[in-house]
Order: sequence, then C-alpha cells, then structure tokens
Amino acid sequence: MVAACRVGFCSRCAAAIAVAVALVVITMAPALAVPPPATALTSTTAILSWINAYRHRPDPDKLPDVVHALSNMQAFKDAESSGPYIGFIAGVLGNNPARAEDLIAKMLSIDPADHWVLVRAIAYSGLPRWRELLATFVDRMAMRRAMIDKYLDGKLPTLEQIDYRTDKPSMLDKIKTSLHLEKDRAKPIELQPTPELIDVLWGYYLATGAYGPIERVVKLLPLANDKDNVDNLTTGSAAKFTLASNAVRDADLLRMLKWADKSQPKEVKGVLDDVIETAETVDTVHMRQESLAAIEELKTKGPDSKRELSGWGQVGQGALSMGCVVAAATGQIELGLPCVIGGAAYTAGVQYMTH
Repeated sequence: MVAACRVGFCSRCAAAIAVAVALVVITMAPALAVPPPATALTSTTAILSWINAYRHRPDPDKLPDVVHALSNMQAFKDAESSGPYIGFIAGVLGNNPARAEDLIAKMLSIDPADHWVLVRAIAYSGLPRWRELLATFVDRMAMRRAMIDKYLDGKLPTLEQIDYRTDKPSMLDKIKTSLHLEKDRAKPIELQPTPELIDVLWGYYLATGAYGPIERVVKLLPLANDKDNVDNLTTGSAAKFTLASNAVRDADLLRMLKWADKSQPKEVKGVLDDVIETAETVDTVHMRQESLAAIEELKTKGPDSKRELSGWGQVGQGALSMGCVVAAATGQIELGLPCVIGGAAYTAGVQYMTH
C-alpha cells in the first residue's frame, strides 16, 4: 500500500497525496452492526464492513469464509495493499490460540499463490506456537516453503522485531552513511517502519480492539519529526495522522491514547499530545496539511543533515506515501479503502480494494 515517488514523478506524487489523503476518514466507526453472513462475502465493501465491526462482535468461525472470498476477489495479489488483511488474520489467530490450527486448516484451500498471506499472518499472530503451526502446515503450503523456512530460521522478522529507530544517528554515523562506508556491516533482522506496517497494525487492532498494536503505532510517532529521511518522515506522519483520524470517532482508542500518554518518553509524548489534541478538536485537516508540507520541504530542500554537511552528493529518493486503513465516517463503507499514494500505483490505489 505504499508507492514510491521516483525521480520524474514528484509532481504526480504531490497531487496524489493531496487527492488520496483527502479521502482519509476513519477506521473506527461507532459499533457497526455485523452484516449477516450472506451479505458479508458479496464484495470487498461488505467484507470491510464486517472487518470494521468485528472487534465489537467477534466471529472467528467466519474468518475462513472471509479469507476465501478475498482470495477469490484477488485481494491478495498485491503485497503492498494486503497489510490490513494480514494484520486482521493475524489478530484473529492470536486472539483464538485454541482454535488457530483449525482456522488455518480451513483457510488453506485458497489459491496456493495466496498462501503467503497465511504464512505472514501466522508469523505475525504472536501465538507462542506460531513456528510449530508453520511447520505443521508447510507441506500443504509447498509453494511458500522457502518463505516458511526463512521464518523458521529467524531470517524474516515478526511484529516483535520492529525497528523503531529511536536512536538518532551521530554526525559520524551520518558521514558513514552518506559515504556508504558500512555496506558489509551485518544488519539485524527487523521490520522496517513503513506505511504497510502501519496497515498491518491497524488490521490487528480491528481484529482485537487491543492496545498492543496501538502501542506499536505510537512508538513510531517520533519518526514524524525526522527531518533527514523522507521514508521515516512519511511513516511517522502516517502513524500520527491515522491515530488522530481514527481517535476522532473511536472513544476507546482515544482513551487508550490518553492513558498511554502518561508514561511516554519525551520524544513520543510531544507528538502524541498533538494527536490527542487533534482528535479532540477534530482538526485532522490541519494535521494533514502540516504533514504534507513537511514531506514536501524535505523532498525539495533535502535532509537537515545534508544542509549541515556539504559534499554529501545526491540523496536517494524516498518513498512518498501515507498508507492507512480507512472507513467512512458517516457509515458509507464504500469509502473504506486503504490509501495508495504516488507513482504508478496511485491509479490502482483509488479502486477501493476491488479486483
């Protein structure tokens, strides 16, 4: 659900951001009535309605049917737009440890090309037995054996291994990075902070209503103040904007954020205070404008550290996107779409997750 703004696409990206982010409303509408099973599977619109209401009225038995329907609609064909679904499946499995194996078995008959979604959801579920479950079903997901092996060997990260990038690089680190002096240095196995990751976390929240995924989004908030890296700034802005937008109408979420605010470190609290104030005053338009202006400034002028150090050479173009799980504030679920912003993916991104 992220799209890159490469050289030559910058003006298109700016226009895409302005249009697509303007469509962002909220994930958390007030407790919606769960659609009856017969209508829940007829379209992605109805499935989104069911997902958005799930945490108020959990129905894990319906998960396999929903996953089959999504697979038939080719909703998993694009990895960049599958984050909310992966997080949702992971959350349902994580919340139902005693039934997880049975639920997985019932989902396996989807298109084998889509098994990657199940593999990732199992790994992201947080279940103590997630490795055992992957090993149990590896022969029935043979097309994804290499992916499963990497998870089992610890070569692919889980949600427990997010790189929050809390340590600011020193001036020497910046010089080394700019001169590419640490190419051979072994990097830890971590999930990089991206808008797709934020989508996964919101999907997990929709499945559970739990604080855990929200806590992880909150920990990404300091990236909204990163003036050196456009990817970090975009991800932090997405975390900030989706928290504020969703908290406008989700009273439980707003209470979570106020509770969490009391114990946050300084670099998180400052941004979280802004999120809470924006949600309470319903001033998300101003927050969106500020975020877009900051991204545009970084894109145009380059990173602060580049301005501090001369002779760095060219700074690579970063992804300009703001992924988000959204649903209509007025209950018009047809507007509930993950945003895709920038570049060639923009056209596909405004198709409301249809096939």
